[in-house]
Amino acid sequence: MSNRAIRTEKAPAPIGPYRQAIARDGFLFCSGQVGLDPKTGALIADDVDRQTRRALDNLAAVLAEAGADFGDVVKTTIFLTNMADFTIVNPIYGERFADHTPPARSTFAVAGLPLGAKVEIEMIAVVPRLAPVT
Repeated sequence: MSNRAIRTEKAPAPIGPYRQAIARDGFLFCSGQVGLDPKTGALIADDVDRQTRRALDNLAAVLAEAGADFGDVVKTTIFLTNMADFTIVNPIYGERFADHTPPARSTFAVAGLPLGAKVEIEMIAVVPRLAPVT
């Protein structure tokens, strides 16, 4: 089986040598998203609330491009530059899984994130309906 790159204009273009997501064998591995505006490529604000919402919007767009949604997500990782922001990020994150079983999750405090972002979120989904590349 080969990797299938997932790409949408509704999420920011990668800022390095990686893909927005890779599908393989029914799994979708979504690269971490920060609060970048997909149209401008700029960080939307210096506000963790707005950055979190934008990062999740970006991930929703990538999932949708692969024919998936938050109900298909089985694992997430959240990176925060300030663990005190967890109390802001957690309920926003929870809103996206209100209609689904929340996935397994890890949250880490990190020294820094790309472009000065305050939060980054990555996801893994199981999407058996993704057509394999032959």
